[in-house]
Amino acid sequence: MNLKNKKILLIVGGGISAYKSLDVIRLLQRKGSSVKVILTKTGKKFVTPLSISSLSKNRVFEDTFDEKSDGKMDHISLSRWADAILVLPTTANLMSKLARGAANDLATTVLLAADKEVFLIPAMNVRMWIHQATQKNFNALFSYGYKFIGPEDGEMACGEYGKGKMSSPRQIISCLEKYFRDKDFFKKKKIKAIVTTGPTKEYIDPVRFISNESSGKQGYEIALELARLGIKTTLISGPTNINYSKDIKVKKVISGKQMFNIVRKNLPTDIAVCSAAVSDFRPLTKNKEKIKKKQKFDEIKLEKNSDILEFLGKNNRYKPKLLVGFSAETENILNNSIEKMKDKFCDIIVANDVSKKGTGFNVDFNEVTIIDRKGNTHKIKKNSKKFIASIIAKKIMNSFLDIKKNLN
Repeated sequence: MNLKNKKILLIVGGGISAYKSLDVIRLLQRKGSSVKVILTKTGKKFVTPLSISSLSKNRVFEDTFDEKSDGKMDHISLSRWADAILVLPTTANLMSKLARGAANDLATTVLLAADKEVFLIPAMNVRMWIHQATQKNFNALFSYGYKFIGPEDGEMACGEYGKGKMSSPRQIISCLEKYFRDKDFFKKKKIKAIVTTGPTKEYIDPVRFISNESSGKQGYEIALELARLGIKTTLISGPTNINYSKDIKVKKVISGKQMFNIVRKNLPTDIAVCSAAVSDFRPLTKNKEKIKKKQKFDEIKLEKNSDILEFLGKNNRYKPKLLVGFSAETENILNNSIEKMKDKFCDIIVANDVSKKGTGFNVDFNEVTIIDRKGNTHKIKKNSKKFIASIIAKKIMNSFLDIKKNLN
């Protein structure tokens, strides 16, 4: 039972679907979970604190400044207590608050301070859901890392039909079980991953080097997503301006040779994601002193850097169970990427057009196509690198689970 002994924090919003929170509490209790509930001011219009406390066997939290808190800061202690947080119903108003980072009551303050997975469960009229403002908030919240369950198509309390109906309590529990089942699998099996990211610098002299425009943001976001899935993740990063999270282990390098050596030291690994833009060439020699303009200087002799992706794909001794490559292209994007996937023996290749302005190198957005060896393709239109990382991580997770099933 994937929910046994799990601690679930439930935030009840102000919508007619709030009554379903009672069924969710009941199902969580049957699964062996511990439940604590924050009841919003508007949520209180639909369900009572007494009914919630009777089912959850815990007091209901309502106020940011509660005299019963015994000096504890509930917005911190509650989020740290939980293994996961459910928000139901997530109204259009609540989505708007979260999208702009509001913290004007206990619920929004807890969500802003949360360090656990947050599942938003929308429920609203179909016109409210498809409204441009709500969709803008949805995209923003997704990019912040919130998970969504629903909404579904169906008949609503107002009598209209369409997308906006809250997922059923059983659907919610099923999604939550799958989340913990996958996460517990990776933790119990001690699955390891390495992710390479960023550029490398190949120095010509003490102040000049060969490099590229990679910011390392896409690989960093993928590493964060894998870590959230319970995978023990090591990020091997070239020089970037990223403030790395403490949730992942980071190894910093400068040159392609250093990155190759650190990758080798972290083998074997179950999963490898090679998203770094490693310089293909490095100077054969590095001048000890800065080269002066007046000096006679005809050419720079170069030699090839080791191809990390090719090394991992072709070396049976070190090949991960799942190998993911990146293909930064400016023309014939899909054909070049598929050819690279075959040449390097990758299981998955992520293709992106780095010639486009506003996506790819050194920006916060990307547009990619994920291709696997079965020929499946998944194009993701321009979106935040965090959002794209969540899709890539999900593909990695599902592909790895399929591999494990076939091996068993």
